Amino acid sequence: MRTDNSGVLSRKLVEFLIKMTKNRFRTTWLHDHINDPYVKMAQREGYRARAVYKLKEIDEQDRLIKPGQIIVDLGATPGSWSQYVRNKLAKSKSLAHGGIHGTIIALDLLKMQPIPDITFLQGDFREDAVLQQLEEIIGSRYVDLVLSDMAPNLSGVVSADMARIEDICDLALDFAKRRLKFDGTLLVKCFHGSGYTQIIEKFKQQFKMVAPRKPKASRDKSSEIFILGRCLKSKPFDR
Repeated sequence: MRTDNSGVLSRKLVEFLIKMTKNRFRTTWLHDHINDPYVKMAQREGYRARAVYKLKEIDEQDRLIKPGQIIVDLGATPGSWSQYVRNKLAKSKSLAHGGIHGTIIALDLLKMQPIPDITFLQGDFREDAVLQQLEEIIGSRYVDLVLSDMAPNLSGVVSADMARIEDICDLALDFAKRRLKFDGTLLVKCFHGSGYTQIIEKFKQQFKMVAPRKPKASRDKSSEIFILGRCLKSKPFDR
């Protein structure tokens, strides 16, 4: 292997190796993505992302989504979860028309292409101004279900990444504590790591029932896991 006089890999060689590694990773990811059965299924069924089948499996197991509910979808873009929720609340089998039984509010930092019957709010959920806008849309109503597929940009530094994940879970928990109905439900995306146990404990402080969910659509290599919390311990007048 080529080195300079000090025995250190030459800069050009290092850059070449990094580029080759990245290219191999991208090629592998693209191959896996194209051949992913959930990707193909999403394309056939008109969903914007394979992530829809994670929610679908959890919903079918736990019966989260019911007509007449008020549902908030955090981290909604590109919109597959919102699409699924809308389809479940649709008034008619013709999903393109007829409206829905319920209310769906979607929020994301990134722009989302419109979905009929869904109110979309673009902004950073961590900012008070954005939260205030969401509160204004909800008004005096309490929410039946809060869905959060939010995830931070991971740096690869375990301690820093878990702190970011915990912060996002805390935000969703705080919103749920203030806005969920007494018998409401919160579903958040999390990741296994050094702070996972602490996040579970925070859920148990707020909810009577807490359970992890690892749907089949979550890739085997991923540490992704979803946490389900049902029925708040505090009564509405205590909030």
